[in-house]
Amino acid sequence: MSENKRTEINRLGEFELIHRLTNGFEQYQGNTVKGIGDDAAVIDNSGEMTLISTDMMVEGIHFDLMYTPLKHLGYKSIVTNLSDIYAMNGTPRQVTVSIALSNRFSLEAVEELYSGMRSACKRYKVDLIGGDTSSSQKGLFISVTAIGQATNEEIVYRNTALPGDIICVSGDLGGAYVGLQILEREKAIFLENPDFKPELEDNAYIIGRQLKPEPRADLIYSLRQAGIKPTAMIDISDGLASDLLHICTQSNVGAVIKEAQVPIHTVTEQQAIKFRLDPITCALNGGEDYELLFTLHPDDLDKIQGLSDVYIIGSILPPEDGVLLETSGGNFHKIIAQGWDHFDESTD
Repeated sequence: MSENKRTEINRLGEFELIHRLTNGFEQYQGNTVKGIGDDAAVIDNSGEMTLISTDMMVEGIHFDLMYTPLKHLGYKSIVTNLSDIYAMNGTPRQVTVSIALSNRFSLEAVEELYSGMRSACKRYKVDLIGGDTSSSQKGLFISVTAIGQATNEEIVYRNTALPGDIICVSGDLGGAYVGLQILEREKAIFLENPDFKPELEDNAYIIGRQLKPEPRADLIYSLRQAGIKPTAMIDISDGLASDLLHICTQSNVGAVIKEAQVPIHTVTEQQAIKFRLDPITCALNGGEDYELLFTLHPDDLDKIQGLSDVYIIGSILPPEDGVLLETSGGNFHKIIAQGWDHFDESTD
């Protein structure tokens, strides 16, 4: 984005702004009959089930532009919604994007935001088919709706786990949270000393987990190729503890997970300790990792062991047993939700 050029958005009409922002978005899906340009998009679903998920990102609540590049923010706003579709064992096809922005944002800034969205759409082959733009008195608001498809037989819900099922998770956990702590620390130092030059290279992996997460489309395809259908599934956006409790509450079951088997990247662990944080607490409560948490029938144990980047961390229990963490020392503690709360008092 050029620092020398600034076009005030109020010089453009709404339709010209939409054209400028959405020009260059290709269509990848054959079932997109009509995208942007009419009163509504048209999608031919050919008898499959339609999956729809919407999330909003609010400046000062979900992101901080002091350390979040607009291109990364645009990318993240798309992929975090796609993750919800993958968590249903579906395939995302289209997205809509609505934004509200204050007059402090130039056209070039918003084009940078949309360039990140375009990159995400290209990588995951989804079509931008509509949305809305509006002004706001303060800050930036982004609302993305993801639309996907799956057959009725393919869809996986949160409320279908059963006692005896195996609990699995993809990837590694806690990195996005620890990456956020690093960014907040660097921000605080910069505010005290504007000449400070942050050095983030050694922590690029976990900072990337925060600023540019990736949904686990690869795992969904690997599960299908292995002939595995999870009994229940959710993406980890609010933290392992909160999202496991979502499955257990909706399925009316208990669970036990083993601390020693929860995957935590070495860099995450090292940086957590430097912040005097317990790595397992970061994994349980951090959130925004966008890995997949899912349960399997025991008959699929041999199949899942053949997949890479998937970890067995526990099992589903009868509801009266509760939801527990078995520590490395062999003790059991009740798991409670301490992850992201959208209406926490601190965000009022």
